[in-house]
Amino acid sequence: MKEFPLAKVYQLIEPGPVVLLTTSENERPNVMAMSWHMMMEFTPPMIACIVSGADHSFHALQQTGECVIAIPTVELAEKVVAVGNCSGRDTDKFATIGLTPLPAEEVRAPLIGECFANLECRVVDQGFVPRYNLFVLEVVKAWYDPAQTAPRTIHHRGYGTFAIDGEEITLDSQMP
Repeated sequence: MKEFPLAKVYQLIEPGPVVLLTTSENERPNVMAMSWHMMMEFTPPMIACIVSGADHSFHALQQTGECVIAIPTVELAEKVVAVGNCSGRDTDKFATIGLTPLPAEEVRAPLIGECFANLECRVVDQGFVPRYNLFVLEVVKAWYDPAQTAPRTIHHRGYGTFAIDGEEITLDSQMP
């Protein structure tokens, strides 16, 4: 074994696919790229996510208590990076990057038409926000695009490097 730099540990354990988090504050939609999230419960589905207090989306999420987590495929990788490389404070990311906002049913934040899945969420716990910027979300409505039959997601590895979902295997499981 060789010592590994602590500042790069996140590159080893990024939790899941890069997602796009949308918000809408004062009728102005915004989108940010996010990879720091995790499932917390099966039913109702609950997700924890970290949104930096420096991000434009932080204030909207904290104030409205609503968002959409849209899950892009590898085909959207360049747009995902473009979303992450600019601020919604001064950019209409949907128009500039070429993403299609669609109306959600349960929240004001938009779905993203190009993504294979969209999860409408409400913030149910902000207790960890002051210390960790961690929001607990409940998924209140979920959508998927049946035309995207084998979606492959991207996983952030740091510094512009991503892994792409690969081959799937199925093993016997006793879980329902």
